[in-house]
Amino acid sequence: MKKKLLTVAVTGTLLTTGGLIPGSGTVLAGDNGANGPNYNGNETIKNERLHSYEEMADFLHKLDQRSEALELEVYGQSVKGRDLYLAKFGAMDEDKPTVLFLTQQHGNETLTTEGALQVIKYLTSNGKSVKNILENVNVLIAPRLNVDGAEGDVNFSLDDYVSGTHTRYNANEVDLNRDHVDRKQPETKALHEEVLQKYSPDYMIDLHHQGTQVTLGDTGELVSGSILYPTNSEVDPEVREQSKKLGAVVYNAVESKGYGLLSKYPGGTAQTISRNGLAAEYGISTLLFEMRGMADHYREDYVLGQKSNGYLIQQAVTAMTATLEALADGSLESADPSFWDTLPESNYDGE
Repeated sequence: MKKKLLTVAVTGTLLTTGGLIPGSGTVLAGDNGANGPNYNGNETIKNERLHSYEEMADFLHKLDQRSEALELEVYGQSVKGRDLYLAKFGAMDEDKPTVLFLTQQHGNETLTTEGALQVIKYLTSNGKSVKNILENVNVLIAPRLNVDGAEGDVNFSLDDYVSGTHTRYNANEVDLNRDHVDRKQPETKALHEEVLQKYSPDYMIDLHHQGTQVTLGDTGELVSGSILYPTNSEVDPEVREQSKKLGAVVYNAVESKGYGLLSKYPGGTAQTISRNGLAAEYGISTLLFEMRGMADHYREDYVLGQKSNGYLIQQAVTAMTATLEALADGSLESADPSFWDTLPESNYDGE
């Protein structure tokens, strides 16, 4: 491995991979409380501390070589010819629930992938909890769908971006999370044909990032993330109910840690969005999880800088591992989705 998964400065303390694995006891809350450091218009952006594509591929291949539990698959290529990776755990037994974690459909929404890489590494370990997960759940992790946008290797200018290193769109300037009906882009086409249709996941968490100034309703409290179930009218009611239960598992896990505060994302109903389209077409119970802040954007108030990276990565890890544990022990079925009825919607106080 060329370097640790991620080494970032968080309130003056270096934070490495080992401190982020579940059960480590590391406290990652930011210096402004659960919300972490706030955007102040003068952020330090060090995107070189994130995994480049080559570093991510190297990391995945090395884990694959030393772990019998992991099967690394290339399920397609991007516009620019980069391989798209899928980390598979479990025998893909049809009698067991299958969950897919999808990250970085938008290339500038990076920390979810850093969290996913940590979960992949965690699942190659030999702990009792990992063994229980792998015996009872089929796990699919597709880190970084938009590999070209994440490299800034695109067919349009990024001169108006804050950092000029990452973009929301793929190389053809298409939003991949609006391409789940037409599937004209090679990345979304491969995801549907070689992952969704091939492995038929029962659950999916689609991890994204949002702006820095999202608040919990009109309370003025900055949130660390926002969640939402499928809202399209064609989604089967049972699929929607299971999605809400999945949201309950994630909400309770994040809220219990002390470094997270979640709101209800005010998302649309279009099937072109994976949260809706995959639930309607394939009957997958889906959850959107939007993390706070982005690595790069043309709006300065969307870019948080690296000071909050540690706790945001841990938030992604918490969401994914809590889901795996709830599927493994069956507790997801008894999760109480009634919190959705009172969860305040997001409000954005940015420019």
